[in-house]
Amino acid sequence: QVQLVESGGGLVQPGGSLRLSCALFGFPFSSAAMSWYRQAPGKERELVAGISAGGTTNYADSVKGRFTISRDNAKNTVNLQMNSLKPEDTAVYICYLKNTRSWGQGTQVTVSS
Repeated sequence: QVQLVESGGGLVQPGGSLRLSCALFGFPFSSAAMSWYRQAPGKERELVAGISAGGTTNYADSVKGRFTISRDNAKNTVNLQMNSLKPEDTAVYICYLKNTRSWGQGTQVTVSS
């Protein structure tokens, strides 16, 4: 069974950094196209960043230049490095496997002073 397990969320002050990780189980990682979505209270879920099986990346305009998505093939994980965090980045961040349309449980990111 496909399973996506996120980690790395937490509380950080504006301007700070966090690194999220998504570990993939039950699907060949080399073929996996994966994304990070986020959802804040009262708002729709939005695509933050994606990475194809070949390493092509895409980002929401709101995070370009601040966030970096990458894949670690040795660990079967996709990472999201988040720098210069803003209060509006506060949300539950959810990992998504496009190939099987599978979602992780999500990890909370709170940016507040």
